[in-house]
Amino acid sequence: MTTPTRVLVLNSGSSSVKYQLLDMKGDRRLAQGLVERIGEETSRIVHTPLQGGERRERNGPIADHAAALKAVAEELAADGLGLDSSELAAIGHRVVHGGLRFTEPTVIDEEVLAEIERLVPVAPLHNPANLVGIRTAMALRPDLPQVAVFDTAFHTTMPESAARYAIDVETADAHRIRRYGFHGTSHAYVSRETARLLGKEPEEVNVIVLHLGNGASASAVRGGRCVDTSMGLTPLEGLVMGTRSGDIDPAVTFHLKRVAGMSTDEIDVLLNKKSGLVGLCGDNDMREIRRRIDEGDERAALAFDIYVHRLKKYIGAYYAVLGRVDAVAFTAGVGENAAPVREAAITGLEELGLAVDSDLNSVRSDEARIISPVYARVAVAVVPTDEELEIARQSYALVRGEVNA
Repeated sequence: MTTPTRVLVLNSGSSSVKYQLLDMKGDRRLAQGLVERIGEETSRIVHTPLQGGERRERNGPIADHAAALKAVAEELAADGLGLDSSELAAIGHRVVHGGLRFTEPTVIDEEVLAEIERLVPVAPLHNPANLVGIRTAMALRPDLPQVAVFDTAFHTTMPESAARYAIDVETADAHRIRRYGFHGTSHAYVSRETARLLGKEPEEVNVIVLHLGNGASASAVRGGRCVDTSMGLTPLEGLVMGTRSGDIDPAVTFHLKRVAGMSTDEIDVLLNKKSGLVGLCGDNDMREIRRRIDEGDERAALAFDIYVHRLKKYIGAYYAVLGRVDAVAFTAGVGENAAPVREAAITGLEELGLAVDSDLNSVRSDEARIISPVYARVAVAVVPTDEELEIARQSYALVRGEVNA
């Protein structure tokens, strides 16, 4: 009997499901797609077979996640890749928050589900949606290993000096208040790929990873282990993001409540959805911001400068944390595609051994690459992230018995 080698990766949001089917023999993608606007009359599924075949799109109401996964199964079956296939080894689920308990990919059972549910108060937007996707997939294939891969897991190696906030210990422990970090699958993947790019093992290199998308985070990775990261209890802390403020004086919240009469929920919306680049200039698309800058827009220019200033601060801080840096790696949508952001973030850091070659930086490519000049002491790299592949690899290794549950 042939050993199953396929892994379906599911990323369930509150109203969407992203998915990829991969064959771990050679890390081949077989299909990918997106179901969006679940629960609305205008629901849509976009499916792309990646081993031949054309992109397909269906529009029409999809009532819930169960109906969404049924639609996914139908699209895969149309390509001969059905969920009932004996070649499917596991379903891997992205779970945003795993707290301190989950430090590795984990086979999901009722106890694991209960713990993910207990963590809902520190991940109210994400964990409930992840749970719905997991339970739906378990109902569809109760015989198949379901694996949770946690965004926070990579960051559980942070020392207490980096993970603890300087607040009353008893209060912090009672309410699980500490720095957890997010985007962990991306930081894990990119730090390892950066080491490979340098021709070294992950244990040999220290890397600063800059995951710059609409959400953005930085990490300091020493010898393959995270020792610090910019996001904290929630994904709000740290870098300036598309709609999130990042680091801010906590007293701003008290001030807004007392002086502006804003409620806790209103402040939450302000800092998470109406701040960052969109709060500064009205746009959270870096391409549009750069276009406006080229036309002389001062608000867009200031937003860009604030964004880059925060990036520089974190690069410098994590350089100090690591002591020795072998590479700075840019990844995710902005990090991979916005050459002006990369150049601006590194310019002025030459005394730290950092520099960007303008010609190399301007090249667009889907490949991992070095963009620093040969004389630079520290490599600057662009490393496309692949969170789905990372989830598939971790899920497959677990069900194959290559890591502990």
